[in-house]
Amino acid sequence: MGLFDFMRSDKKKEQAEKAARKAAEQVQQQAADAPAPPSARPGNGSKYTDSAAATKAAAERMAAAAPPKAAPAPAAPPVARPAPHTPTPASAAHKAVPAAPMPPTPKPAPRAQRTYTVRAGDSLSAIARRELGNEGRWRELYAMNKGVIGSNPDMIHPGMKLNLPG
Repeated sequence: MGLFDFMRSDKKKEQAEKAARKAAEQVQQQAADAPAPPSARPGNGSKYTDSAAATKAAAERMAAAAPPKAAPAPAAPPVARPAPHTPTPASAAHKAVPAAPMPPTPKPAPRAQRTYTVRAGDSLSAIARRELGNEGRWRELYAMNKGVIGSNPDMIHPGMKLNLPG
């Protein structure tokens, strides 16, 4: 904190104290000018209304005595951080430890496609129930074999070879 910053903060404190004194004087003046609340009148006292009036008066005094709020300081520009070091092939990190050889990744063996040869009296739903376990999968069976079956799924003929889904 520099010398001028210290002087500036003292000046702000003096202004805040001056404003607080002025506000306190205004509150006292208003209290003197205002008529007494009904609870302060003789014969009409209630501890609850007295408490409410006292709380309200205390809140007004505290608000008046509070220093004025300063304007928010402008946001500081973001601080640029250096990028993390990425090792290069020529850097010491790569020279210190040799890379471990990677084992070859095995390729999955091609799965044999299951087929079904249509018999007399078959329907796609019967084939799906018998071969796939769910007759509702006939649409899947039809979609896979649309080139063989054609545009009408009800027209399958004995001897057609249909591919079955996995």
